[in-house]
Amino acid sequence: MKNSRLFGIIYILLSKSRVSAKELAKYFEVSVRTIYRDVETLSMLNIPIYMSKGKNGGISLLESYKLDKSLLTEKEQKDILFSLESMEKLNISDNSLFNKVKAIFDRCDSSWFEVDFNVWGDSNIYKNNFEIIKNAIINKKVIKFMYFNTKGENSSRKVLPIKLCFKYNSWYLYGYDSFKDDFRLFKIMRIKDINVLDETLDKVIVTDKIIFEDNTKRINLKLEINKNLSYRVYDEFDDNCIKTLDNGNFLVEVNIPENEWLYGYILSFGEYAKVISPNYIKEIIFDKLNKSLKNYI
Repeated sequence: MKNSRLFGIIYILLSKSRVSAKELAKYFEVSVRTIYRDVETLSMLNIPIYMSKGKNGGISLLESYKLDKSLLTEKEQKDILFSLESMEKLNISDNSLFNKVKAIFDRCDSSWFEVDFNVWGDSNIYKNNFEIIKNAIINKKVIKFMYFNTKGENSSRKVLPIKLCFKYNSWYLYGYDSFKDDFRLFKIMRIKDINVLDETLDKVIVTDKIIFEDNTKRINLKLEINKNLSYRVYDEFDDNCIKTLDNGNFLVEVNIPENEWLYGYILSFGEYAKVISPNYIKEIIFDKLNKSLKNYI
């Protein structure tokens, strides 16, 4: 806690030319005597911090000071910058904060990753939804939207958003659903017509425990996937689920929830995949293929 406070004091002094010990004590919720001890500690660490008395007195840093490695190791600096850059890329923080801290550390590292929220095409709906939800979480506002589940059903939801979560290749909203009176996960891509309401749900007891899986029945699925789709096999399955057959094709064994999404997923492989087991899944896919063919007759 003390190290965090020391860094916080330096950051405040780099943002403001002079601050009183009383102001810092109030901000960090400690005594003025503790702030004086912190100033002494920083001075012992060769931080050019000084105190002046009088009407315009206070605690200051030399204007040319840069926080190099006096308090934080090289790894700690990089970890802080990575976290801030991640927040900036995800639109959680603006670029100015990242640049300010880079200046504090006197670093000029180039950005090494990029995030694009848009699906293929020109739509910005996904990015806009993310931004609206992010602001609703920060301001603790309830949001209302239409949601499309894996059964093809759509319903109106009123949710207190709590967290944005990323799993596999999708972003999810974790929040308290007032209609269901329970915590739920919502895939952001399936959220439509989102609106921020001027109301809060302060009585909700927030839990950090997030369960990504629902109560959908799970099955052990075996698929044989043609070698021509090796890119999808390695993109979408863990290595320990994949075996290479004598003919060069892949045998994929995975424990997965059974729902309409799964049937559509299997069908997305077209002629390049077939179900090995369970047998009843073969029959479901066969029936769906026959129904699809009728659309072209």
